[in-house]
Amino acid sequence: MQTVDQLLGGALVIAPPRFHDPRGIFTVPFESTAAAELGLPERFVQDNHSVSYEAGTIRGVHLQLPPHEQGKLVRVLRGRIFDVVVDLRPDSVTVGQAATVELSAEGGEMLWVPRGLGHAFCTLEPDTEVFYKVDTPYRPDAELSVAWDDPALGVDWPVTADQAVVSDKDQHGVKLSEALAVVRSATLEAGSDGDSRPAGGSQSTSRPADRIDVDYVGGERLPR
Repeated sequence: MQTVDQLLGGALVIAPPRFHDPRGIFTVPFESTAAAELGLPERFVQDNHSVSYEAGTIRGVHLQLPPHEQGKLVRVLRGRIFDVVVDLRPDSVTVGQAATVELSAEGGEMLWVPRGLGHAFCTLEPDTEVFYKVDTPYRPDAELSVAWDDPALGVDWPVTADQAVVSDKDQHGVKLSEALAVVRSATLEAGSDGDSRPAGGSQSTSRPADRIDVDYVGGERLPR
């Protein structure tokens, strides 16, 4: 694994090793020692896989509030996506700023999204499949959806609002200014409760996984 680009807030575009021979391609998307050298967690607790039927499908901008922030390692299994990260950390020098990158199955690139960054993507081809690992379980009580088309994000999306395929939840995302206020409040509350989780990419392997209701995670609110 090697870094090929650095985006804002510690987000990294990563190229995993790929080996070609007459049979095809063999790749190693994740290996804990190499991941640790890049500052990624050595341990993930959940894998997510989405299939988007139509080009122009937007998922996001999603975030889990403190103290349940998620780091995500994102890659495309089929098709291409326009990927977006938004720095929502109150004390960051790039707070409120966004960065974009295109990921594709053909290119094999991955994107590391550190805790505290909102994440979204727009599919550029039909039947696009996206797979990502997270270092904290999904918590429906901690989820926040930021309006993907808020002009304050400054993102030049490849589709218009009329063209986009968006879930009901994401159609009712909050404005960036409101999201920042909510995150700041949650950060202060988490701090007052004595939570000491790091805000960056690394995660202690000795930290027990957050406990969640597995049956509920399999319910209707799970789709991201």
